[in-house]
This record gives sequence, C-alpha cells and structure tokens, in this order.
Amino acid sequence: MSRPQFFSTLVLVAVVFVAGVLFATTGANLFDQGHRIGTDTQASNSKILRAPSTAARLEWEEAFINVADAVNPAVVQIRSEVRIEQSDAPNTWEWERERTPWERFFFQPPQPNGFPPVRQGLGSGVLIRSDGYIVTNNHVIESADKLQVLLHDGRTFTAAVVGRDANTDLAVIRIEEEDLPTVTLAPPGDVQVGQWVMAFGSPLDAALDNTVTAGIVSAIGRTSTRLSQINLYSDFIQTDAAINRGNSGGPLVNMSGQLIGINSAILSPTGNNAGIGFAIPVSIVDNVATQLIEKGRVDRGFLGINFDRVSRSLANALDAPPGSAQVRQVIDDSAADKAGVRTGDIIAGIDGVELEDYLLLRTTIGNKAPGDQVLLDIIRDNNRIQLEVVLGELPDQGLQNRDSNDRQGEDQENIDELGLQLRNLNRENREILQERFNVSEEIQGVWVQSIDPSSTAYDEADLRANDIIVEINREPVKDRSDFRRIYRSIAPGDVLLVKVLRFQRTGEETGEFLPLMTALTKPE
Repeated sequence: MSRPQFFSTLVLVAVVFVAGVLFATTGANLFDQGHRIGTDTQASNSKILRAPSTAARLEWEEAFINVADAVNPAVVQIRSEVRIEQSDAPNTWEWERERTPWERFFFQPPQPNGFPPVRQGLGSGVLIRSDGYIVTNNHVIESADKLQVLLHDGRTFTAAVVGRDANTDLAVIRIEEEDLPTVTLAPPGDVQVGQWVMAFGSPLDAALDNTVTAGIVSAIGRTSTRLSQINLYSDFIQTDAAINRGNSGGPLVNMSGQLIGINSAILSPTGNNAGIGFAIPVSIVDNVATQLIEKGRVDRGFLGINFDRVSRSLANALDAPPGSAQVRQVIDDSAADKAGVRTGDIIAGIDGVELEDYLLLRTTIGNKAPGDQVLLDIIRDNNRIQLEVVLGELPDQGLQNRDSNDRQGEDQENIDELGLQLRNLNRENREILQERFNVSEEIQGVWVQSIDPSSTAYDEADLRANDIIVEINREPVKDRSDFRRIYRSIAPGDVLLVKVLRFQRTGEETGEFLPLMTALTKPE
C-alpha cells in the first residue's frame, strides 16, 4: 500500500470511530439511558452540591466576624522573663538535653553568640473576671520571675500569680485593673464532634497577638498515657484549628463566642501545627480556676486505689465495657477500702456512666471534691454490684500547687524556709531508696530527699538527707499531707519535736533504719 493510501485509510478509521462514539452517546441520552454509562453505583448515589448563595455566604462569614469581635477584647498576651545566671548558661546542646518537654516547647534555646541574661517566653491567656483574673496554662508562667500582660487595647500590665495547678497545666494570674472585658463560659459538656470552633492567641511571635484561627472539634474526651504525662486530671478536646507555640493558654470558643476550652498542647512531628491540637475542657478550667482564686490551691477527691486497663479478652469474658478499670491495689484505710472495694474488682462506671477509657477514672475522681459521694459500678466474680464511696483527699496538693507572689501558700513556703525537700514513700521513691538502703515496707513517713546545709534544720536539728520523718510532736507522719497539717498548726517561734529514722550500717553490706529524736524551731 502506498503512503497516501495508508494515511487516507487511517483518517477514515478515525472518523468512523469518533462518529460511533457520538452516535452511542446521543442515542443513550435520547432514550434516557445516560445514567447507565459509567458505574451504576456512582451515578445513582452521587449528589450535586449547589454553591451557597451570596447572602448565605456573607451570613456565615458574619458569624466568624462577630465571634472574633466579641472574644478578642478578653484575650491577652503573656510575656514571661526568667533570670539566668551567666555562669550557669549552657550551650544549645546542653540546654536541649536539660530542659523538660514543656520548656523546649515554650522557651527559646540560647543564641550562638552567648546566652542572654533573661530567658523570655510567650503565651496567651483569657480574662475570666472583670477585676483582672486571667486563666492560662501553668507551663506559660511556671518559674517566671516577671510576667507582663498585653491587653487587646494595647495597654500593658505587670501580673501576679494567684495560683497554679501543675497536674492540670492550669494557672490563674491577675492584673490590677477593673471593668475589663471577659469571656463567657459555655455550659459543661456542650461540645460535639464536628462543630465549628475558633482559637485565639499569640502564635510563634509577640507581633502576632490576637491571632484567630478556625476549625472543628475533631474528638472529645481524649486521653492517653502520653497526654497524661502533661495533664493528670483532664481529658482533652481535640481540634484541627491551628495551634502553635505561643497559643498555649489562649481560649478555644464555640460559634456563640463561649469558652469551651483552654489551648494546651499539640501533637506534631515538627513542633508546629499539624492539625492536631488539644484544649482543656471548660468544666475542668472552671473548677480549677475557681479553687485557685478562692483558696490558692486545688483540693481533689481521692479514691485510694492503683488501677490499670482491662484487656480486651477479659472485657469480653466478663461482658464489661472496654474502657473499664481493673483494681490492682487498694490502699489501707482509704476511701475505697472503707467502702469495700477489693483488689481484682472491675470498675465499669461511675455514677451510672460507663467508662469509655480507664484513664477517665482518675480524671473523674480527681475533679471531684474531698467528701463527695460517688457510686461505683463494679464487676466482681461475674456479679455486678454498686458501692457508694465517700471520697478522701488526694495527698500532696499543697506541694503540687504554687500560690501568688502576694499571697503565697504556706505549704511550699514552709518547706523552703526549713530548707527541706520532702518526698512521699511511694513505690517509685522506695525503689530509689532501695538501691541505697534496705527500706522495709512497714516504714511509713516522709523522705528527706535533700536539705540545705545552711538551714537551721541542718545546723540546729541535725537533720540530714535520706532521713525519714515519722513523727512531729509525737503525732505520726505518714506522708507530706500529714507533715503540712501538723506543721501548719504550730505557731512560728515554737519548738517542734521531730522523730526520724536514720540509716545506720551494721556491717559492710548491711544496715537498718534506727529512730532518732531531735527538735526544731519553726521560723518566724
């Protein structure tokens, strides 16, 4: 075949092919069979969404604008300063190694040309009372020597710490001003997955104050072992609204402009926003902030058990909720012990609400007050029972909460004035001591982890590190709460009798703790 004939035939075939396709399509449409071309399922189930009208779009935009206008005046920027001794200034590698995850997240490392004399931090907060009370994150203000608050109207104030709660990463600070704009708190539990939310704060740089981002609630009731490392007594609202370093302590609000949470953390491989942010729910914020304002500390309910998750196979075998908690130990004379809780019990719910996650047991109990009564739904020996428990008080609250610059709590101050660093003899601390000494399980008291050699406790009372305080004024001391209670009842200038156990070697590799009495004058 000649080349002209070949190309003519090729053109003819192409024309016939195109004509066939057009005919088939036209015919199908003519006989209403167009829906059968392609995948039946896709065609029959697909929906064509119409673009919103201009009026609807403007109305939706107006909703975001109104929320921003209402909330922004109550949002503040918090600048912190921590004085650094030049001789203590580490290099960048040492700084990263020695800092906690919060410090690495919140503070800047030293500059190559020398460590600055003042370490500056940036965070956010929100006014909850018109007389200057601001709620923020504990990690924003912790260890700060100076706090400056920038208001939305451009005014700057020096702030004082009212109280802080490391266990929920919440703190309250105050500026001396009246008639300030505040945020409205949303009703507890009024949060749903999928609802629109807006986050406020100062991300990454002080120049970006009152930045507003929007997103949805991705999940509620978030708990995990990882999140528990930064917040023991709170679950979280998860959101994809952009949250970055500097947003910490800022408000997360609903589309009514009501506070539903305080921005607290992000999960990101880079340290910047990856669409996974976490906020502390308003119910916990309200509870903690109210207590910090009223008394400078947070008192929590205490059940008195050690617990763990229930395996999937055990939950199936017992027909228990997968979020149930298994009681591994009941502390003697605790609230749980008095109510009849036993080792091996499965706690399936509290006050008629099933546990969705075993860690919610700690969150729920920890946000109740000492003396509150709870009803535990328990599975025991394949039987379901209910036990009423009157909660005790969680130990060590005074040493976990620091109070304001102008009304600091006695607990931490008193320990400092004695030059003592005290620890409870819990399992972890017993293991530490066990590496050095033979600590009997029968020994109950407070471990003197360290002592200031220049203190009167060291010089006058001859107390030493690794002593175990077991009595004050002949009253037994089992933990730090006992120590605080007795110490608080003693007037400044009075002498207190202190009984300690001190390790004494009886051989090259043996020894025992022997009693020793001493006396100490309470500083005035």
